[in-house]
Amino acid sequence: MKRVLLLLTLALMTIDGFTQEAQSVASLKGTEVKTGIRLQYLTMDMPVDQVSYPLKPTMGMMGLHYLVGLNDWLYAGIGMKAAAIGDQGGLFTLGVDLGVNQQLYKNLYLDANVHFGGGGGFRSLVNGGAIIQPNIGLQYKAKHFSFGAQYSHVNFFTGIMKSDAVSFFIEIPSVLRFANYTDARKDFVTTNLSSDNFWKRPATKNVQQVRFDFLFPIGGSREDAPANNALLRRTLYVIGFEYQKYLNSNLFLYVHTDTVYKGLIAGFMDLYFGAGYNFVDTKYINFFAKTGIGAAGGRIAQEGGITMYPSVGFDIKFTNNIALSLHGGYVRALDGDFEAYSSGFGIKYFGLSGGTKEPITKKSIDKVETKGFRIGVENQSFFRVKRFGAHTVDLQLIAIKPYYDLSDNFYLMGEASFAYEGNSGGYAHGVFGIGAKSNRFLNDKISGVAEFSFGAAGGGRVDTGEGLVVRPTIGLNYHSSDALTFNVSVGQLLSLDGGVSSNNINVGFSYGLSFLNAKK
Repeated sequence: MKRVLLLLTLALMTIDGFTQEAQSVASLKGTEVKTGIRLQYLTMDMPVDQVSYPLKPTMGMMGLHYLVGLNDWLYAGIGMKAAAIGDQGGLFTLGVDLGVNQQLYKNLYLDANVHFGGGGGFRSLVNGGAIIQPNIGLQYKAKHFSFGAQYSHVNFFTGIMKSDAVSFFIEIPSVLRFANYTDARKDFVTTNLSSDNFWKRPATKNVQQVRFDFLFPIGGSREDAPANNALLRRTLYVIGFEYQKYLNSNLFLYVHTDTVYKGLIAGFMDLYFGAGYNFVDTKYINFFAKTGIGAAGGRIAQEGGITMYPSVGFDIKFTNNIALSLHGGYVRALDGDFEAYSSGFGIKYFGLSGGTKEPITKKSIDKVETKGFRIGVENQSFFRVKRFGAHTVDLQLIAIKPYYDLSDNFYLMGEASFAYEGNSGGYAHGVFGIGAKSNRFLNDKISGVAEFSFGAAGGGRVDTGEGLVVRPTIGLNYHSSDALTFNVSVGQLLSLDGGVSSNNINVGFSYGLSFLNAKK
């Protein structure tokens, strides 16, 4: 673990080492698009007449979606869904969204969209795991938030779980400001900016964190093994990622997701969103408290899924950008018996992005730099994946992949993938690591790429043991433009304490942007 922390710290410190000679930020062209974070909730009917085991008649399901406006009426996004109420705790999906939003009268809008993805929980209900969910309804937009109601049809079309529903949502609007991907990894000075310059605005404080948690189950926490339903008292080892966005100097919103990699047969994960507050913040140390609500489950006794997670902690700051974070808390299922104390640590990266003034004092930031970032979507085909019981299956997965450039040739990457075909609905993996790409060749259109990542995988009766996996890949990129890249790669997924050793082919695309960050 010490080696992992050292590599992560060195990689983050490397980010500041690949910049070029500074020029005025006035020469940097910027783009602004509307975005939104949408929280959705619906209740769907369960197929109680199609199964031979006890099943609660309804399930409450929540969704968390990040939406980006493509023009005045068309938007796209990514989203996760999770079971909250009923007996399907541990059901999670990941997918992509495409929708239209058209004004009808003043603040009233028509909103229609479709979500496609993969995932699941109890495999006999979802089979392969593919989900498609069309929605249509009305949205009312106020200044700082909006809300709406829609008719929805939830269809796990490879299985038997499908239902009409009325869904409700609230949405928090935001604005995304960025520059062209070709302008990434450059230094700028902010002197002599006109008052109406695109970048003459307060920056946004944000934090990215890689987390390592330890859960200590207590109370009525039980395993999912049907033979004895034994009390769960083993320590659960958890790895995850968290993103924080500050609203002022001390108050922040956050979202984080985790998965267990030791202590249970792989398959447990969670997704939380909430708020936190820094009640002591100095140059070298920061004390905070936060609380979150979300969903958790998988490989524990059946329950609804909705879970709360309050915690407190402190950060030890090594530099202006990097800190070691230590925390402790309490996890409690609100529609079930799972309960645990938690402790853990993480590596945090602090940034000020999108502007040239301090967000609180409004003091001018003298030097800024652009960071390259790409977001990708892939279809992944895994062959002869070993499941419990010695037989194998071929899986199709949908993956969301963020990339963070360290230089022209090296980058950090993450990957969240959920199965949608292959009789293993509920299988997912989350990995992060490092990648390298060659200089372009063949008329500046092709580059080679190699990635190595590690993380956790499980669910769908796939034999990944307790979940630790490594995933090396090699492939080719086709650069359709400076921002849009299509990719194909081959690789392996290897479980460290399970039976999975699967070859795979991956096909997808990514889109690149650059973001303005304060340089300290």
